[in-house]
Amino acid sequence: MRKRAEFLAARGGKRLQGPHFLVEARDRGDGEAPRFGLTVTKKIGNAVVRNRIRRRLREAIRTGAADGMAEGYDYVVVARRDLLDLPFETIRAELARRFSRVRARADGDSAPDTRPKDRARAV
Repeated sequence: MRKRAEFLAARGGKRLQGPHFLVEARDRGDGEAPRFGLTVTKKIGNAVVRNRIRRRLREAIRTGAADGMAEGYDYVVVARRDLLDLPFETIRAELARRFSRVRARADGDSAPDTRPKDRARAV
């Protein structure tokens, strides 16, 4: 993905938070190959640091994490600073885990939500 409109459209999809990055995924509905985009803000560091993080993320996706991507989806990975010092295998494993969660939801095979339910307070 290269256009701003594509990145903004992905914001309307599923959001998977994590300690090292955020993944936003949106179903395009066309069933074609998945696409991805990377966001590394200036808060993270100078251009050298941001580009190093982008290269690590691209390589992690290329070497195995892309296998978990669902067809017809756009993915945006919003990086955080600690990706710079994280072992490469951890980056790849975390990305693959997030992508497979999106794929499971897309296939309808998602596990039940185990988060605590919101409870109404007595007034």
